[in-house]
Amino acid sequence: MVTGEESRIAPGLYLVATPIGNLNDITLRALHVLRSVDRVACEDTRQTQKLLNHFQIDVPTISCHEHNEDARARELVEALKGGGRIALVSDAGTPAISDPGSRLVEAAIEAGVAVIPIPGANAALSALVASGLPAAEFTFLGFLPEKSGARRTRLEELAAGVKSPAGAAARTLIFYEAPHRIQETLADLESVWGPELKIVLARELTKVHEEFLRGTVAEVRRELASRDRVRGEITLLVEPPEPSRDTVSAVREKLVDRVARMVFECGIDEKEALKRLARELGQSKSELYRELQRERARRK
Repeated sequence: MVTGEESRIAPGLYLVATPIGNLNDITLRALHVLRSVDRVACEDTRQTQKLLNHFQIDVPTISCHEHNEDARARELVEALKGGGRIALVSDAGTPAISDPGSRLVEAAIEAGVAVIPIPGANAALSALVASGLPAAEFTFLGFLPEKSGARRTRLEELAAGVKSPAGAAARTLIFYEAPHRIQETLADLESVWGPELKIVLARELTKVHEEFLRGTVAEVRRELASRDRVRGEITLLVEPPEPSRDTVSAVREKLVDRVARMVFECGIDEKEALKRLARELGQSKSELYRELQRERARRK
């Protein structure tokens, strides 16, 4: 039996992992913290209220999302400095992992406030341990860029740079992806790494329709293409092959080649070519210019 004294929690910011699907994903400690804090800072108060109602928790909520986190962080940190107890949650899973929360955590630490993680559900790790892909080394990369050009560029950079120490297991790459973009992303993966690339697609983790699709990227693409619609949250895991010297060289030369081709084919100058590429890739023109200069220096 827990006494009143034992049930008290210390002042501070509590990062509480919430269910990613099945409500039973939540831990006993998370429930205890949610019942004990002064208020809960939420990515979406409506979504969190459903969780609180289910477990009969009556605690005030306040929004803290990507559009108001800077201002909200200042307000919450002031309350924390006064001895407040605040829980931070996202809509699902562990806060600040491809979700709001990082800026609030940084502000709390800078203010000398205790930050306490309450571990629990996480889609990336849940998918990894059940994927069958190497788990000794992995890299979580969150969401790939939405724009096709920027996404392809990011994958090409990864293809050129993914390495493991000699004798070590391959490093698995983990992404989150939206269902309406998954076919385009798989097409880009196949284009960059080839149709035999080994991947695992985890969908609707811990929910009723949980599914793992394991195989080559070409096989998974065909399976999804046979369906009327792809639904649910998706975690995508990739076991990339070691990059060859030719792959690294090709990726590094890509920007130089694209700029030269645009200048020749479109009859424009380099400045205009960079402007158009920046718009296509979702990057700044100055960033592309610096990369162009780096590539030219490597060619010398």
